[in-house]
Amino acid sequence: MALFTCANCRQSLTGDLKKARPSRDTEKRPGHRIAPPRMARGTYAISHDASLFILHPDDVPGTTPHPDRGRRNGCCGLDGRDGPNLVCAACGTDVATEQSDCWTQNLVALIAAAVVSGAEPPA
Repeated sequence: MALFTCANCRQSLTGDLKKARPSRDTEKRPGHRIAPPRMARGTYAISHDASLFILHPDDVPGTTPHPDRGRRNGCCGLDGRDGPNLVCAACGTDVATEQSDCWTQNLVALIAAAVVSGAEPPA
C-alpha cells in the first residue's frame, strides 16, 4: 500500500492505494461522453518513465482545483493541456494534472517530483 503526500508540506493527498495496471481505453465514445477512469478506485500505476503516478480521479481528496482558471480548460471536464491543474489543498503547490474531458483519458497524474510516497502517513 502507498500513501501519497505533498513533498512541500507533507499533507496527505491520497488515502492508501495499491499498485495495479491501468485499464485500456478502447471504448468508442460518440459525442461528448467522458471515458471510464483508467484506474480502479484505490489503485495507482507508475507511468512508463516513472515521472507520474496515475490514479482514479476520486482518489485525491487532499487536492483542490488550481487557482489559475487558465489551467482548468476543457468542454466536459478538464483537458490537462495547460499544465498542472490540481494543487495541494494545504499549501497550494502544483501536484497533479487531471484529465477528464470528453476527448481525453479519465485519470489524475500525480507529479512524482511533487509528492512523497510512503506506507504510513507522516507524523
